[in-house]
Amino acid sequence: MKRPSYYPKHPITPVAVCVAGFLAIGGTNLQAKEIQVGRYSTTTTAPTPAQAELLSTTVTLRFPERIQTVGEAVRYLLQRSGYRVADSERVGSETMALFALPLPAVHRSLGPITLREALQTLAGPAFILVQDPVHRLITFERCAGTAVSGQESRTVHDKGGAKDEH
Repeated sequence: MKRPSYYPKHPITPVAVCVAGFLAIGGTNLQAKEIQVGRYSTTTTAPTPAQAELLSTTVTLRFPERIQTVGEAVRYLLQRSGYRVADSERVGSETMALFALPLPAVHRSLGPITLREALQTLAGPAFILVQDPVHRLITFERCAGTAVSGQESRTVHDKGGAKDEH
């Protein structure tokens, strides 16, 4: 009996084709940090940036009416972040004065914004955020370029009046 032309001449050929097919299916382009969670989907096993760096979490919030000061707003922001405000012994007098200030109406609603940027927004440009990642504490320090003055800030106006130049 004559063999049909589609049969391979060597019996090992179909086995090699099957092994190559299994290797091709099993060796898809999955990287070491990815796992397959469904037929067509994969997920990474690495933490998200917000999980790795807690202050980079994106938040959107509106402070409740009971929050009246900047310090209360900072503590409210940090409630579920894993961070807390440093003890009052570690916080400078200027920071304590900042925390006692009333919360501006424009800051009652923030976001979407990272937690770090929200804290810096509440403190304003005169303060920088200081983070202790080991103990998960935050505080603020005055920027070196801002001097404390007992006088009111003044705006210089031209006494001569403005002239239109066309």
